[in-house]
Amino acid sequence: MPTKKNTLIIGDVIAIAILTVIGFATHGEVGISFLQRMGTTFFPLLLGWFICAPWFGLFNEQVTSNSKMLWRIFPAMLFTAPLAVILRAALLNSSGIPLFALILGTTGALGMLVWRGGYLVIAKKTGTLPG
Repeated sequence: MPTKKNTLIIGDVIAIAILTVIGFATHGEVGISFLQRMGTTFFPLLLGWFICAPWFGLFNEQVTSNSKMLWRIFPAMLFTAPLAVILRAALLNSSGIPLFALILGTTGALGMLVWRGGYLVIAKKTGTLPG
């Protein structure tokens, strides 16, 4: 049986993958031919998230089991998105666009809020979290 932390990690990876696909879909760029380009957004965002999220306690059970702590997703993504844009620009040998960082951060935070909030609701209903 996976631990709560492993569940959060797997869920975060899936949430970032879904957000990446949705982002590309909004530009009409979904399909096998876009996988490489999706990877240049997905992997930097994933790396940025797993660098920044622990600093905000987003894998600490005392934080992740408290709905009042979901706000921590927003500042974590505030730091994650610019880092991801810089990493992406380095991968593509291009420049990072500040507006892209803003959009990526906003949509990323909202997407993670939906996932983490849903996790919290389900975990509390099934009794796998205290409270």
